Amino acid sequence: MTLRTWRPTPFTAAQAVAAGIVLRRLLPGARRPEPLAPRLGPLPGGPTVSVLVPARDEAHRIGPLLTALRVDAQVAEVVVVDDESSDGTAALARSAGACVVAGRPLPPGWVGKPWALQQGLEATTSEWVVTLDADVVPRPGFVGSLVEAVAAGGWDVLTVGPRFVVGGPGEQVLHPAMLATIVYRFGAPSGTVRPSRAMANGQCLVARRARLIELGGFTAAAGHMTDDIALARALARGGARVGFLDGSRLVEVDMHDSAAEVWREWGRSLPMADATPPLQQAADLAVVWLAQALPLPRLLAGRGTPADLALVALRAGIVAATAGSYRRPAPLTWAAPLADLPAVARLTWAAVRPVRHWRGRDYPRSADATGAGRSPACG
Repeated sequence: MTLRTWRPTPFTAAQAVAAGIVLRRLLPGARRPEPLAPRLGPLPGGPTVSVLVPARDEAHRIGPLLTALRVDAQVAEVVVVDDESSDGTAALARSAGACVVAGRPLPPGWVGKPWALQQGLEATTSEWVVTLDADVVPRPGFVGSLVEAVAAGGWDVLTVGPRFVVGGPGEQVLHPAMLATIVYRFGAPSGTVRPSRAMANGQCLVARRARLIELGGFTAAAGHMTDDIALARALARGGARVGFLDGSRLVEVDMHDSAAEVWREWGRSLPMADATPPLQQAADLAVVWLAQALPLPRLLAGRGTPADLALVALRAGIVAATAGSYRRPAPLTWAAPLADLPAVARLTWAAVRPVRHWRGRDYPRSADATGAGRSPACG
């Protein structure tokens, strides 16, 4: 492989700036805490925990989650909010011993998931609330680990990243390429960051119920498609301590059934368009193009410089660092850099043309969120 001599041009200067930004984002990851480990046994102090699951047409995949929760002695109650499902979600949840809250119609300004979460929060009765998506499968002891982590870190709200289950070859290559775009933009999960860069994973959230209600519950995310990011940043701006840690030893999630679904569904939300200011989003896109998407194609085309080679080596390091985010066997995740160019192109397209359609509903660009009464309590 022949490298071109590095010369100062507008492109190489911009690439050098992007590389510096990425390194600054990645360096705190070297000191990030170890992934949270399950904590078995009774919870310290005997607190009670409600697990809250928002569900809309989830009968085909909510079963493993309900089975895992049913046998977990650390869980006091499971509250499933049936968000006007057209399948057997509610019946399946009841048969698994969950308290089912019939979701009410969407009020003006609300998106489905945060509205379901808000209704569920009002219906829970425990000291602690853990929210899980229907496609998440927790390990025994995950509740104790989450509660302990919140107490130790002094956070008001904590979310954790899962271990992903990926299927066929296309999914194994594309999913980690898309995950890498998050790493390049925000670094590794390492605790609390400034509000404008706060990250969150709405698939698994934990907080004291009273504190979350005091903070307004999920109203800050009411009209957002990327509700988890919007919630984390709004709460952090208001002074709440919001944490994001590695929970790959606690929960697994099988988000998609194919590479096409990864491309369509995750690609839709990946830009976090409705929770990120336009200038910040443009800067982030420039960084991923210059530091992630282009170095390998430039090298393969014979136009690479030593800077491109260094960025490809950095990319290999990110592949190794994120390998633990995937359940084995998934051998082709190591080939993810080959999908970086299309992954970043998908990210860019979704940022330019954001989608406001989800689960059979179309949402307006903006509206004032209002509530519609209190949900009945479970117990």
